[in-house]
Amino acid sequence: MKTALVTGITGQDGSYLSELLLEKNYKVIGLKRRSSTNNLDRLGKSINHPNFSIVEGEVADSGCVYELVNKYKPDEIYNLAAQSHVGTSFEQPDFTLQVNALGPLHFLEAIRRFSPDTKFYQASTSEMFGKNCTKTDEGNYQDEDTVLMPQSPYAVAKVAAHHFVRIYREAYGIFGCCGILFNHESPRRGENFVTRKITKWIAEFVVWMNRHDIHHSDLATVDKDEVYIPGRIDKSQGFQFPKLRLGNLDARRDWGHAKDYVEAMHLMVQQESPEDYVIATGETHSIREFLNEAFAGIDIWDWSNLVVVDPKFYRPAEVEYLQGLPEKARDALGWEPRIHFHKLVSIMLERDIDAAQKLE
Repeated sequence: MKTALVTGITGQDGSYLSELLLEKNYKVIGLKRRSSTNNLDRLGKSINHPNFSIVEGEVADSGCVYELVNKYKPDEIYNLAAQSHVGTSFEQPDFTLQVNALGPLHFLEAIRRFSPDTKFYQASTSEMFGKNCTKTDEGNYQDEDTVLMPQSPYAVAKVAAHHFVRIYREAYGIFGCCGILFNHESPRRGENFVTRKITKWIAEFVVWMNRHDIHHSDLATVDKDEVYIPGRIDKSQGFQFPKLRLGNLDARRDWGHAKDYVEAMHLMVQQESPEDYVIATGETHSIREFLNEAFAGIDIWDWSNLVVVDPKFYRPAEVEYLQGLPEKARDALGWEPRIHFHKLVSIMLERDIDAAQKLE
């Protein structure tokens, strides 16, 4: 039985990866930061499995990481821990650098010192490309050869970690690989990420309309911040509903499903030699398109009066366009995404509506 240490175990990717590894008969050790509140909700399918355990620790603490690697000497380490929100990285750049850059370095150094046969996976990101892309007559894309041009403290820290893996691979022969994952979503996505923010808002909007037995065409939208039921403006009765507030609707992303992407992580680590791979769907869609698809799921075709473009949600330095070219992963790993854009939006919306109705 192989042993895998998974950091960021309580996150979206950590939860899906733990399920995959347990299905493959791994012993899974999940690393989580100490918290005074329960944050294990995503681990419902893993938490009581006999081969699953959780340890507390902090990747930015080198002593903690050294002790963990020396104690368990795992066959594989998947480093998914991160301060993962780009917007937050502008407000907390120092913390972001400690977790996202020094954390991976601590693991690489621990492997070098205590467990040189351990295979290491680092969660890199398409945000490392920033404004840069490879331009061709057929279109623009990013792949493993596209020059990195980070546009945020988050991306800068991830670039540093990406290069640390390459350096330790070349200098010490460590099996270290990076998955350059483009945006990957699911019903387990954090609520402050734009895709989940949209589907969760729509779900709560549906429940609100059902509660008052109204159709969206009956609503008035004169107020810049709220929609309301005409003739019923008493706020204490809940006859108003806050509009959805978003930033740049024209930013384009390559969106896939996290469950597909963790399979790619595992495949990378099973290869004979470590390499880095772009993991993406090969499609790009704007946030505006995501809104079209999500609102169409509840038969709303004109959502313009329900959404407010709020400058506070714009990034100080925007990344306008991301579209991955996953040919290397397809050819070398045999990996292809199964869930594409339209199905992804449908899955997220359906799950959020179901959850909101259960809370009603």
